[in-house]
Amino acid sequence: MSKRDRLQGTLDLLVLKTLTRGPQHGFGITMHIETVTGGALRFQEGSLYPALQRMQNEGCVTAKWKKTENNRRARYYTLTKAGREQLEAEQQHWRRVAEAVELVLEYV
Repeated sequence: MSKRDRLQGTLDLLVLKTLTRGPQHGFGITMHIETVTGGALRFQEGSLYPALQRMQNEGCVTAKWKKTENNRRARYYTLTKAGREQLEAEQQHWRRVAEAVELVLEYV
């Protein structure tokens, strides 16, 4: 399994969780995740923006053009009710997977 494959399964979870803090543009989402993880997780535009578009199509997020702090135009993404429900499902799934991996790691 490549590093990219491992991150692919967590991208939605991390983005949705980040958006619980309030509306964010793509770069803000990326920087928050990178900062919180001490640089351990970094997402390229090539994976983040298609994921955001997909989540928008699925109704998990909405997007609106606004001005950034630097007076640039950017799309700000906001979590929807469906997105909150998806986040809950993703968190439960992640916890089950993490517990299963821990069991394998501890099994002697």
